[in-house]
Amino acid sequence: METKQAAPKTIDEYIARFPPAVQEILQKVRLTIRDAAPEAEETISYQMPAFTLKGRGLVYFGAHKKHIGFYPTPTGMEEFKEELALYGAGKGTAQFPFDKPIPYDLITRIVQFRAKENLAKAEAKGKKK
Repeated sequence: METKQAAPKTIDEYIARFPPAVQEILQKVRLTIRDAAPEAEETISYQMPAFTLKGRGLVYFGAHKKHIGFYPTPTGMEEFKEELALYGAGKGTAQFPFDKPIPYDLITRIVQFRAKENLAKAEAKGKKK
């Protein structure tokens, strides 16, 4: 009989569930996001690692059987659609296969773009008050 693991409460708990090679990639994605948006806060959302900025979702990521899923929301996907076309992608997700180099530089640029968006929205909301 298979028992289901409890949902992770932290990104560390999430990452610890994977084999060492995948943990290394997940940690590097995490650090890449933190470096690109140092003010962002770590959380777990939809049972996967996520970062928020000014109370808004910034990006999400997670490990799957054959790839890292990266979820920068539809605006992040649209802004970088040509570069992301090299990877399996849906409306709000990019798939970075384990058998190819992870594009950390692209992740950095997407996170920086999303951070600017979040900060602009937070500033606009603050001006409405």
